[in-house]
Amino acid sequence: MKVWLGVLLLALVVPAPAIAQTVTRVSDGDTIRVLLNGKEERVRLACIDAPEMRQTPFGVASRDRLRQLTPVGSTVRLRTLTRDRYGRIVAEVFHQGKNVNLQLVREGQAVVYRQYLQGCDRNAYLPAELEAKQRRSGFWQQEEPMMPWDFRRAGS
Repeated sequence: MKVWLGVLLLALVVPAPAIAQTVTRVSDGDTIRVLLNGKEERVRLACIDAPEMRQTPFGVASRDRLRQLTPVGSTVRLRTLTRDRYGRIVAEVFHQGKNVNLQLVREGQAVVYRQYLQGCDRNAYLPAELEAKQRRSGFWQQEEPMMPWDFRRAGS
């Protein structure tokens, strides 16, 4: 009984292995759609938050960069962490062996979503964000950037 309980708990804690999928659409800087088992699924990039599309020009720039990193028709691998309350798959996305989520943070096209960082490597994401901030890359060009979660909360 203890062994089965341990296996069950491990299955709940350990993310699923990366699964190859075809990109069908890039919606914004942190959401793509992929073909999964013949069905189109929305994928929310885990552990990051990209500027909203209305956060001009940074939201559009973030989406455009994600389109470059995961072109429609390309194959990506998903390391699924969970599903969110909207039914989206929450995952780290890999294209050509590179972690797309981390790349967006590194380039200043997204920020680390600290309250949802569990399941991702803090020791990779946080230093990447700090470096982008110090270089004033992308989103960090602004003197006083409004974090995407604050922008949404303000109803902007």
